[in-house]
Amino acid sequence: MTLLLAGIVLFIGGHSINLVAPQFRQRMISSLGLLPWKGIYSLVAAAGLALMIFGYAEARSAGQWLWTPPLWTRHLAVLITLPALLLLFASQIPGNRLQVAVGHPMYLGIKLWAFAHLLANGTLPDLILFGSFLIWGIAGFAISRRRDRALQIRAEYKGLGRDLATVAVSVGAWALFTFWLHQLLIGVAPLG
Repeated sequence: MTLLLAGIVLFIGGHSINLVAPQFRQRMISSLGLLPWKGIYSLVAAAGLALMIFGYAEARSAGQWLWTPPLWTRHLAVLITLPALLLLFASQIPGNRLQVAVGHPMYLGIKLWAFAHLLANGTLPDLILFGSFLIWGIAGFAISRRRDRALQIRAEYKGLGRDLATVAVSVGAWALFTFWLHQLLIGVAPLG
C-alpha cells in the first residue's frame, strides 16, 4: 500500500502545483526555465504514475475487499467512461464547444472516470486510488473555475471541426481501451 500512496502523492501532488501554488510554479519557471521545469515535472509525474501502477497491483493482490459490486456496475462503468473520455479529450483539443461551456472539462472527466471505477470495484486500494482522483477532480474543478471567474478567462469557440475531432478521438479511444487495452494493460476485461 505504501507504493500506491507514494504514487498518488507524487502524481496528484505534482499535478496540483498550479492549483495550490501557482506563484511557486511561476518562480520555478523563471529561475530554471520552462523546459527544465517541464522536465522535472514530467519526471515527478512519471515516477508517481509508475509507483501508482505497481503499488495498485501489489495492494490489490492482497484482496482487501470492502464490498462486492454487482456485475451490472461494470457495464454502467463502461458507459460512464465514454463521457469521461469525451471530457478529457475536450480539454486537449482547444476551442471545442465542451471546453467553452465547461471551462475545465479534464477535471469533470477525471471525476466521472473515478466515480465509474468506484462503482465497479470494491477493494480498499480501489477506494484509495479512485477516491483520491475523485477528490482531486472535485477540488481542481472548483479552484480552476473560481480562478477563471476572478481573471475573467473564457475559452474561445473555434468551430464545428474541433467538436467533431473531439468526438471522433474520444469515441475511438474509448472503444480501443474498452475492447482491448484495458484487458491488455490492467488485466481486466470491462465487459467480462
